[in-house]
Amino acid sequence: MINRVFTLKDMIELDKCNKLIDDGFSLITVSNNKIPNFKWKQYQSTQVDKKKFEWYYNYKGGLINENTNKEIPPTENIGIVTGYDYLECIDVDLKVFSTAKEQKEFWDEYLSFLQDNILDFDEKFVIYKTKNAGYHILYKTKRVDGNKKIAVLKGHKEAVIETRGIGGYIFTYYGKNLFKTTYKDVKFVSDEDRNILWSCSKIYNHVEDAEIIIPKTDKKNYSQDGLTPWEDYNNQTSMIELLASEFDVVTNLSNKYVIRRKGAESPHSGYIFKDTNCMYLFSTATIFDAEKLYSPFTAYAKMYHNGDTSQAAKDLYSHGFGERLRPEPVINLQPIDLNTEDVEFPIEVFPLELQRYMKLCQVTLNNSIDYMGCSLLFVSSIIIGNSTLIQVKRGWNETANLWLALVGRAGVGKTPSINSITFPLDNINNREIKKFIKDYDKFEKYIDLEKAEKQLSEEIKKPRKTQFIVNDITLEALVELHSENKNGIGVNKDELAGWFKDMNKYRQGSDLEHWLSSWSGKQINMNRKTAKSAFVERAFIPVLGGIQPSIMDGFYTDENKDSGFIDRMLFSYPELMPADYCEREMEQEHLDWYSDYIVSFYESVKKNINYTKDNEIEPSIIRFSKEANQEWIKIHNKIISHQKSDEENEYMKSMYPKQISYIPRFSLIIHCLSCREDSKKDFNLVSKDSVLKAEMLSNYFVSMSKKIKGQSNVRNDIGYAISLMKGKSDYDKFKSVFSSNNNISKSMIADKLGISRQSVYNYIKKYEDETKAK
Repeated sequence: MINRVFTLKDMIELDKCNKLIDDGFSLITVSNNKIPNFKWKQYQSTQVDKKKFEWYYNYKGGLINENTNKEIPPTENIGIVTGYDYLECIDVDLKVFSTAKEQKEFWDEYLSFLQDNILDFDEKFVIYKTKNAGYHILYKTKRVDGNKKIAVLKGHKEAVIETRGIGGYIFTYYGKNLFKTTYKDVKFVSDEDRNILWSCSKIYNHVEDAEIIIPKTDKKNYSQDGLTPWEDYNNQTSMIELLASEFDVVTNLSNKYVIRRKGAESPHSGYIFKDTNCMYLFSTATIFDAEKLYSPFTAYAKMYHNGDTSQAAKDLYSHGFGERLRPEPVINLQPIDLNTEDVEFPIEVFPLELQRYMKLCQVTLNNSIDYMGCSLLFVSSIIIGNSTLIQVKRGWNETANLWLALVGRAGVGKTPSINSITFPLDNINNREIKKFIKDYDKFEKYIDLEKAEKQLSEEIKKPRKTQFIVNDITLEALVELHSENKNGIGVNKDELAGWFKDMNKYRQGSDLEHWLSSWSGKQINMNRKTAKSAFVERAFIPVLGGIQPSIMDGFYTDENKDSGFIDRMLFSYPELMPADYCEREMEQEHLDWYSDYIVSFYESVKKNINYTKDNEIEPSIIRFSKEANQEWIKIHNKIISHQKSDEENEYMKSMYPKQISYIPRFSLIIHCLSCREDSKKDFNLVSKDSVLKAEMLSNYFVSMSKKIKGQSNVRNDIGYAISLMKGKSDYDKFKSVFSSNNNISKSMIADKLGISRQSVYNYIKKYEDETKAK
């Protein structure tokens, strides 16, 4: 054996070791591999005497271990045996962090957390800084335990916090004490303080992400391939908000919120991870299982369905969470005879199941096929929005934007027909409005919090408006809303008369110009002195509304004609009369089927929208197939021939250029609907069939425009003839009109005279009797 040569430093170190022995610590020697170089089990229960320790201390190598036949390594360091005399240590190892900044931030937060939760922490516990970026927190406890890992960070195998107790040891670090207290000041702490120390330390333990729960059901109640109800709920729900009635946030750490059950005496009950929004509890005094990770969905299932995830998923799906199922065709539907009298709308442009739904609405609710067909075009237009364009040719793209006016007398069922088609989107829109109101209220309350209160609150950012259908709104507000909803904003107005009038609210032509830009998908830049400026790069604002035929007469002005506004309108004016009450009921499954169809359509488009880094939509571009393009060229040239024709009414010719834009738009909508019907179709190529159906729609709207204009001229002529008979009796006024054209509409005469149709029939008989008498 080679004896160590003593130095002044050695004497001081040995002297300190002897003092530790005097203070009641059990010491051992350790080699350079951090392992005791001599047997030390006996020193876990008894102290080494100073003379023997000095021999261990001075050992410099040379002895052979009889069991291993290897040299016993020399002494390089001194260890304090934990577990002896109830000594326990929390060992914080910061080497797991890659930078000194991360190490400091973690330790500062951890220490502050302990100081906040344990009264007089600095006096009760002794802390030493270790050589390799760590800390020892020393204390004595009657409940001293073995060596345990307490906290392991995400992505790491080594513990950042562990204990040293029975069967363990720590190195000595004289002079590295963090506070005034030193090794000689290590003392017993209460069970409560020890429990708080451990539970605070456990807060930093990473718990593996919550198991993905797939509820078991007898049948498929929701989409398994798309966004499920539980995924959607997890994405939308704040765990803090969900648990607000049961728990309070007591500490806001860098990666989690520390929570405490209301009424609990302990400093905390568990925590909520910021990155996963999951909860982990230590407390057993709740309905939740202790030491189990809960996502918002599994917490919801526990709170409201006694942990039954299947029932919870069904419940959430019924409240709009999760992607809608692609609905199966309506089964066992009895054949329905469509009343084709005065029905001109080409319903066959839509998939068969949508046709059946509209027929059901007609025979059970007295809805108009024409009005429903236009409403379905409007709904499809809103859903597609800016997400998809059709390229007619390079440099010429069209959107799915439509302006639709449903013309009809009061009481013929415009609104009910519209509602039967728009209600699924209306429900989504209403939900978005309510969500914004709720989120904005939370945001305002967060803004009003004091700084200290914000420290214990989840950060609430200003919510974005997600409403996408409006009714009564100014153009400025509409554009501002559109700037937050890039895919488009639909305008669904009960009466379009007000919309026509509102266009010139500020100065002649101002709003009209912006609306014309929106129809073409151009930018809108609102710079008003009295309102907030708003900008939309590619406006998409489809319009749907009702209007009475007599009111329409006032909008066939030269200005509206010259601007092209009136030619952009797509009119539907079926000949309808108020219908008797229908006792036949529609099955709820048919309403549910249609609702799921539209919601599924909406969600499928929404989730596939691509955005640029500037948060602008990057649209998908679809094109005509070769056959479709050839058909399109024929249709285009046919429209041009109408414009050139000497036989075509000159007044009506101006609408044809707009039909050249509308036919590609109709093709786009019909193509999107047909792709939903047959998922095997190539979404990027519009078929010839879609173009032919688009032409059918164009022909319908052209004929309707001619009908409305023709009747408007007649009404104006009747009005003019009546105005010349001022002061005369209603019968004299009637004769003035009827004598010039006895085939004129009796309803129009009655409307202009303000009398009943029966009175008109009586006048006709009287007029015929007078004529015969002559």
